[in-house]
Amino acid sequence: MEPQKLVEIMNVAERLKDTVRHCYTSGGRRESVAEHSWRTALMAYFVSAEFPDADLEKLLKMCLIHDLGEAFTGDIPTFEKTEEDEKKEEKILEKWLMSLPEPFNREMTELFQEMSERKSLEAKIFKALDNLEALIQHNESDIHTWLPLEYSLQMTYGNDKAEFSDYMKNLRDEVRKDSMRKIREEESRDI
Repeated sequence: MEPQKLVEIMNVAERLKDTVRHCYTSGGRRESVAEHSWRTALMAYFVSAEFPDADLEKLLKMCLIHDLGEAFTGDIPTFEKTEEDEKKEEKILEKWLMSLPEPFNREMTELFQEMSERKSLEAKIFKALDNLEALIQHNESDIHTWLPLEYSLQMTYGNDKAEFSDYMKNLRDEVRKDSMRKIREEESRDI
């Protein structure tokens, strides 16, 4: 890749450092999209032994690139994102992907298609981890930053994405237990 093109691509990717998500960190600041993507990739690395048939390189790429569209649209929380929002993001991302040199243009387009279809093992793992990382981050944040609907979302969000694997279901259960503990602790303080 030409150095100038790499710099251009990094300029777009850098936007994700400044694009904040709905969730807060344990230190009390808004989490960035880049931080979420990084930790989703880190989770993929740590669970890779549970999925020996998965292509770890492909899985890591999915985790790293999955929210690149938000460099153009910003982050819209999943409980607010409409089909129109998704189509707009896809269209802008597709246009940007076409500006990338080969083989990155083709490979990333194929990865986004595979993630969207969620049929491959890697795409299923990625999507479950994407959801679970968000839940873990909520558990790590101050409960006072939670919206009222997030109390129930912490119990249900990502359940469907974890269904494909006993390991993921167990991980989802563990995250749910952590959410329940956090809620109980808050309730006991209110008494």
